[in-house]
Amino acid sequence: MSRLWLARHAEAAPGGLSLSARGRRQAELLGARLAGAGITRISHSPLPRAVETASIVSAALPGVPLVAADELTDSDPTDDPAAAEAMVARFADPPADELCITHMFQVGWFVRAVLDAPAARWSALNSANTGVTVLRWSDTPGVPVSPLVFNDLTHLPPELRWTGFPPELHVP
Repeated sequence: MSRLWLARHAEAAPGGLSLSARGRRQAELLGARLAGAGITRISHSPLPRAVETASIVSAALPGVPLVAADELTDSDPTDDPAAAEAMVARFADPPADELCITHMFQVGWFVRAVLDAPAARWSALNSANTGVTVLRWSDTPGVPVSPLVFNDLTHLPPELRWTGFPPELHVP
């Protein structure tokens, strides 16, 4: 069995080149949540908000390699479906538990892909900043990938949840 852990980057400051104070706290809490989860590698988008999130998370996971992954960039998967499918293939069935710190579009595309949903369905899958999604590959041949968790925010106190969502989607 292997799992792919996906997390949207923490809340960015205006301009998106660094994290806000709230975002840095979200990243710290994400790292604390994942300590002891068995993560063996952290891959991250090359964009600054994801790099900073990954750096903060990695402090809670000593010895876990941190790797930049150009495939995890923040782009609309429907603009380049071949690249989006290559991204999914690159991280499909990881040899062990891997964490990808990426963007909302990419998290939605991974979930859409493992559910074999039509390409148009990915955009309905919104992820909050540092929302955790986990996909599980079975060791049994023929058993499909299972989404275990989608956009879990239990590691965040209420005031840090739902960042990255439009106000009308916030849940108290």
